[in-house]
Amino acid sequence: MKTAQEIVKESDVIIITAGAGMGVDSGLPDFRGNEGMWKAYPLLGKKRISFKKIANPNAFKYKPELAWGFYGHRYDLYKNTKPHIGFNALLELVKTKEDYFVVTSNVDGHFQKAGFDDKKIYEIHGRIRVFQCTVCNNIWIPSPDLKFDVNPETLEIKTEIPRCSSCGEIARPNIMMFNDYSFNSSINYQQKKRYDSFMRKYYNSDTKIAILEFGAGTALPTIRIMGEEMQEKISNATLIRINPREAKGPKGTISIAKGALEAIFEDIFYNDIKV
Repeated sequence: MKTAQEIVKESDVIIITAGAGMGVDSGLPDFRGNEGMWKAYPLLGKKRISFKKIANPNAFKYKPELAWGFYGHRYDLYKNTKPHIGFNALLELVKTKEDYFVVTSNVDGHFQKAGFDDKKIYEIHGRIRVFQCTVCNNIWIPSPDLKFDVNPETLEIKTEIPRCSSCGEIARPNIMMFNDYSFNSSINYQQKKRYDSFMRKYYNSDTKIAILEFGAGTALPTIRIMGEEMQEKISNATLIRINPREAKGPKGTISIAKGALEAIFEDIFYNDIKV
């Protein structure tokens, strides 16, 4: 069996799929279950508020100060955190190929921040940098100067709660949450259209495709399932699964039990790519 590096070097097209583990090397939490979330946000742990409860439209209805304390802290964290150098390495890699696409469940916008083409990214769970109204479904990009002041004792927002730029009702991030029937999917719809168009080009082709999956776990397995389906449907596609704990995959998968940054430079990159 060929090595991951050989597969990547010989490929014509790269598909990058990424879960929360991709951001760990940048210093971002990965929320591995409630224990992982409570480690990052111990005040929620003290109150026994699960990720499913806080990442829920009802939180903005019944506890908007706490909901925006949680998401406001994450908004500032993602905005102020620099993507690790592995993002730059992958960007230089895809520039050497015929085409590429990125599919991610992360809402941090770090692929765009690292320089990837926004038109070649499908954010399946939405994005924190865009807001939507909880009532009228308006959607907008907040001021780049926006930052949140969160009470460290309560995790509640101390600054004014963001409100709709149209009707004045409480805003929320444009992120697909649990039990979410009001998510504004207009951006996702356009992203998915471009992704589907990209994929259709390769279903019946001989193009060599390397699928690089980073940090996608089994708790929310959507990214893993998408990568496995790509490998199954495209004859010359190989799934390279990079995950320090859950690297195994179906037949034909190359499994690398490492973190994203380590694997990029030890197992994926080859010498004639410069970062």
